[in-house]
Amino acid sequence: MGGELKPEWVAQLTGGRVHPGVKPAHDLHWDSRQVGPGVAFFALPGNKAHGRDFAQEALAKGAAFVVTDQDHPGAVEVSRPERALLVLGRALRDRFRGTVVAVGGSSGKTTTKECLAQGLGWPAPEGNLNNAPGLTRFFLHLGEAPGCVVELGIDRPLEMAELTYLARPDLGVLTALGAEHLEGLGSLENVVREESWLLWASPLRLASVQAAEGLKLPGLKTYGIGEGDFQARDLELTLDTSQFHYGRLRIWLPYPGLGVVLGALAALAGAEMLGQPLGEAAERLAGLRLPPGRMQRLELGGVRFLNDAYNANPLSLKAGLEFLQTQPGRKWLVLGRMAELGREALRYHLEAARWAAQVSPHRVFIGPFAQVQANEVGGVALETLEEALRFLKQNVRPGDLVYLKASRSVGLERLLELWPKEGV
Repeated sequence: MGGELKPEWVAQLTGGRVHPGVKPAHDLHWDSRQVGPGVAFFALPGNKAHGRDFAQEALAKGAAFVVTDQDHPGAVEVSRPERALLVLGRALRDRFRGTVVAVGGSSGKTTTKECLAQGLGWPAPEGNLNNAPGLTRFFLHLGEAPGCVVELGIDRPLEMAELTYLARPDLGVLTALGAEHLEGLGSLENVVREESWLLWASPLRLASVQAAEGLKLPGLKTYGIGEGDFQARDLELTLDTSQFHYGRLRIWLPYPGLGVVLGALAALAGAEMLGQPLGEAAERLAGLRLPPGRMQRLELGGVRFLNDAYNANPLSLKAGLEFLQTQPGRKWLVLGRMAELGREALRYHLEAARWAAQVSPHRVFIGPFAQVQANEVGGVALETLEEALRFLKQNVRPGDLVYLKASRSVGLERLLELWPKEGV
């Protein structure tokens, strides 16, 4: 079938009904703003609106057909479009003959996915397209390859069961377990149960030592720094690179931080479990390229920045701070809000402040929890990025290291866009 979607085939898979005016599609999307001629539009329910409200707009823009629960021309009518998407995604995955590696966990998923994909030389979705629509589209366009690597992201109960049904992984990799998306998942216990389903759903199972603690699964292999079935030893961490020994191999990575070390270690362990050449994986990892905002090293006006602000939760913040403890010199910690922690948000932000106090006396807290964090451990509490920019410009000196960490919604990376390029 290649990248073509025939409306009759979609209807047959999903128990749907084809209405007049449909055509074969060469792509699919769930955002009507991304629809153009020849694209199938899935009218999915959302938090703020339902995709059915945009079906006519999609058809007017040239959509090949619309998968919807409505009866109108140009539609493949189904009872539940979100379920139809899962069924279609599974059918597209099943026609792929290669090995599927799936990465889940509370933090480090995208870094680990990129390490696995680049280390193995296999395709993977760009960025963090880790939900059912993104995975279905990825499998639609996935051609011949020995394998692929996907990321599974969840924020509600039973979502991991849906995603593992869709992706049917051959190897499941669990990076870490901790507080995340508590507004949807409710509690840490629920996070552990939901995320660890990835391992139960996979014939081959690999987890970090931290994630594997307390899990009793047959055949589970573990990886860790100085512990586990697959180990990184003799770490050397600088602001520019990371190095470690994996067996007899010396692994060199063009990024700093414990997260990239663990991601590369998962890639090497996965290669070994899948019978792939370790030397080739190590060579590919030496050329690793990660998306922006993940321990991204920059120097602006003589000031060194570590932009780790693509996302944040307690686990990923702690990993970043642990790395900073290994680095010399004067360090500024610029910490914004960690989103979606629900009723436990205050407790986790106070805990984060106490961790920060062990790393540097130069602490800048931004956002709704900033004042209580500063009251707890000392530091500067600010409400806006503009205030943070003014304060840092007045106090940061050339040669200082500034660490940026917050959830993506905070937009902390804007500080870099506004920072003077010729010095402070």
